[in-house]
Amino acid sequence: MLKPDLNFIDLNVDELEAQAKKVVEETLGRSIAPADPVFLLVKSFLALIVNLASLLNFCARQNLLPFAGGPYLDALGTLVGVERIPATYAQCAVQINLSAPRQSSTVIRQGTRITADNQIFFALDEEVVFLPGEVTKESNATCLSIGEIGNGFAAGELNQIVDNQPFLLSIVNTTTSDGGADIEDDEPFRDRIHIAPESFACAGPKGAYIARTKEVSSLIADVAIGSSSPGHVDIYLVMQNGQLPSDQIINMVQEHLSAKTVRPLNDIVAVHVPNQVSYNLDVTAYISNDDSAQAAQIISKAEQAVDDFISWQASKIGNDLNPSKLISALMNAGAKRVEVISPTFTVVDDISVAICANRQLNFLTEDS
Repeated sequence: MLKPDLNFIDLNVDELEAQAKKVVEETLGRSIAPADPVFLLVKSFLALIVNLASLLNFCARQNLLPFAGGPYLDALGTLVGVERIPATYAQCAVQINLSAPRQSSTVIRQGTRITADNQIFFALDEEVVFLPGEVTKESNATCLSIGEIGNGFAAGELNQIVDNQPFLLSIVNTTTSDGGADIEDDEPFRDRIHIAPESFACAGPKGAYIARTKEVSSLIADVAIGSSSPGHVDIYLVMQNGQLPSDQIINMVQEHLSAKTVRPLNDIVAVHVPNQVSYNLDVTAYISNDDSAQAAQIISKAEQAVDDFISWQASKIGNDLNPSKLISALMNAGAKRVEVISPTFTVVDDISVAICANRQLNFLTEDS
């Protein structure tokens, strides 16, 4: 394990000052006193020397995976054939309806826009042609704003037509918009670089399937691999913030892992949503009367601690349901003591995640 303060050049200012003084004295052939103008000049350059040493330490650390970031991390990724996952656009399926059957063909233009709030817009991926007599067609639309901002529009929400056309009655999304992702952050990218050598093997080891799955989207937080029978590979995944993967993500991973350059010849690959262990969260946090002045701050931190716990439980497959972590987080938030009615400790198997069904956090005060 590398130390977070790893330095290649010692940054002890006193030692650097002593070294600089010694070099000047050897060059001049005489000693210099603290009040000597030459020594004062040496001290004035010491800040520059320290800054240069810090810069050299920074540059050296950027060659090491645990410390590299930004373009330096991108450069390390190229050494193992891994590139940062770019931002992607959210997509959804849509239903297009005409106002009435027509005797001639009707064309709805590619790029026709729809919206839910006049802030985020989706556009038809392709031109849609209605033959005579047809009034309903299915198609797909893509968000015009890149990133996660286009995710989460539930079926029916995208229903306002921006670019009206003759005979066009409605365009409505029939699936929840999904698949939009911001450019991959440093930490998940660093993890993929670390496990990249696993994918060099051609026999389909567990690590290789994990590495290949995470290539699909920067939104994938965790992957588990199982096998129900010889030759069958079962892939389970969860998304960031404990979200379960949508059908679109499942299909994207399935398609990626089915490529001839990825899947070993005899492997039968199936991608799944992990099994879900449902639990209720019922907790009471006690705040000391002595802390009444900070009660609002403690409550805010405690609410965030519960949200973080729920997300943490759901963000990793096989994470045992562990209320001890919740108690610790609430105590750190400022609670005097914590009573957890639910959940109780529960072992979660390797292809399941713990999902909170109901959340209840109560606050009471008591004497110290």
